[in-house]
Amino acid sequence: MHSRLASGCLAVVSLLTLAAKGFAQPKFQYESEGISVSIPASDEPKAMEFGPQSLSAAAKYVEAGALSWARDRGCVNCHTTGPYLVERSAWSRQWGAPSEEVLESFRKAVPSKISVVKETEKDGHRFYPGAFSSVWRSLGLAEWDRHITKSTSEWTDRSLQDMFERQSSNGSFVSHGEVEIPYITTDFELSLQAARAITSAPGWLQSLNDPVLIAKVDKLKQWLKTSQPKNDFDRVLRLRLHHIMPELVSDKDREQAIQLLTSKQHTDGGWSTRDMSAVDHWHFEISEQVRKLIDGLPDASNPQSDAYMTALAIVLLRQAGVPANDSRIQSGLTWLKQEQRVSGRWWMHSLYRGNYHYITYIATIEAIKALDLCGELPPIL
Repeated sequence: MHSRLASGCLAVVSLLTLAAKGFAQPKFQYESEGISVSIPASDEPKAMEFGPQSLSAAAKYVEAGALSWARDRGCVNCHTTGPYLVERSAWSRQWGAPSEEVLESFRKAVPSKISVVKETEKDGHRFYPGAFSSVWRSLGLAEWDRHITKSTSEWTDRSLQDMFERQSSNGSFVSHGEVEIPYITTDFELSLQAARAITSAPGWLQSLNDPVLIAKVDKLKQWLKTSQPKNDFDRVLRLRLHHIMPELVSDKDREQAIQLLTSKQHTDGGWSTRDMSAVDHWHFEISEQVRKLIDGLPDASNPQSDAYMTALAIVLLRQAGVPANDSRIQSGLTWLKQEQRVSGRWWMHSLYRGNYHYITYIATIEAIKALDLCGELPPIL
């Protein structure tokens, strides 16, 4: 394990620093009629005790964020409504059914008919417009079908067809433009989400008989199996690929991914997203503003554990078949339980703009998933 500084709150980036970097400091993270969620901050007190009460606060936070975004923004994204619909339905047995209002916003985003999408080019990079939103929309709808209705809906089927209209010629899915690290930052990450969508939709892959779609699925599989990893984040995500499509990952690669993930664990039990890649290797577009933000964080030379990567590491280990009582997982869970804030959130500093801190929402969703996969997600109060 790496030796790291003791876990603690990152220093708050001042308003003057944010202004100097060109990022405005908003008043609320989420705000709509009847909903106002404060901006996450590193100095928010930690929960007095982890348990049903603190998790009830977490549930209110994830519901409020998703509802606010669906009502006022109406778009499918990777930092709020996407993670909500992708993961929330799995916890229905403890937390009740997820929001049908958020579901409806996803369904409204599905095109009424499938049209050919033209590839475009910008700054020397070729991509299909809307690839990331189509992938996240499809995965959210597929997971709803998997856990709630138990059958693939017409919206999910149409969304998956639209998704494959945005597949690149090499079989991958590519996004353009900067986004919240680590989501949609590598082609492998986004393509893996597409693979998860087609395997989550009940019976969709097994009943597929369209030769064009079958060929596109085969291309996606081949690309996922043979693509060269961009960074260590891609390498450990092989564990998720093995979980959903085990035939694409050899036992040797699976074991190497587990060893790599284990080597990244800090002595405090957590993991750090920033350990998983050099700044410029996250995406083919990293602006000077984002580079300066990340390099200017107080712990830039020795990144502290963060909630997202700690939770994701636990999820990946569990999906790889590592038992919940394994010492690596137990140390990670201990770190997570100690780091929950009084609002129910798991704080994490944004690695994109440093103002809205949407990565806090993503981290909270992932932390809840980690707890669920370890049998430690009780019914909320």
